[in-house]
Amino acid sequence: MLDVAVVRFPGSNCDFDALRAAERSGANASFVWHQDNDLKGADVVLLPGGFSYGDYLRSGAIARFSPVMQAVRRHAEAGGPVLGICNGFQILCEAHLLPGALMRNAGLTFVSKPVDVIVERADTAFTSAYEAGARLRLPVAHGEGRFVATGDTLRELEAEGRVVLRYVAASEASPYQPNPNGSANHIAGICNPAGNVVGIMPHPERADDALLGLGDGAGFFTSISKASVR
Repeated sequence: MLDVAVVRFPGSNCDFDALRAAERSGANASFVWHQDNDLKGADVVLLPGGFSYGDYLRSGAIARFSPVMQAVRRHAEAGGPVLGICNGFQILCEAHLLPGALMRNAGLTFVSKPVDVIVERADTAFTSAYEAGARLRLPVAHGEGRFVATGDTLRELEAEGRVVLRYVAASEASPYQPNPNGSANHIAGICNPAGNVVGIMPHPERADDALLGLGDGAGFFTSISKASVR
């Protein structure tokens, strides 16, 4: 059985959701506090959503200096799977485990609603349960979810196939803007070159059970059973 560590920061508020989603996938999940210096032998690391340190300075900017992030870095560099969800994605970018940054939404308002995304890459540690091109409906809830990067970085991400999720319209005839935050290239999630570190803005842990009304997110957690571990 895989051991999954859910890292808790002051201000995390999706930690229990992530823990339960990992447990429902068959993993043994437990919390790791941000001041811990190790991951207690975990095979997989989840950085959950929320507002770490109250999003002071910039989302994820303080959390990147937490002692546990050194352990997360070592885990990632050794090939261990790491998933950052929403605020977790922001932290991974601030820690330079993923490129780019997450900025204020283009509309300068907090966005909370289901969105449609396409799985662009299905061979990462967290998307192997999906087929490339699969359309998912997942909720978003963020004020700073606009992915930005330099032109060179965007071209590199596209050329190397490192865009994991991309926002799309609910249908071709949909009157709604498919991109909820103005992200460059409609990017909703990316990965590192090895595919073991993934950051996404939508919340799959809030859509992992049909009883919740949305079940499309379950694959992010069932995928970890196939993930390579150290």
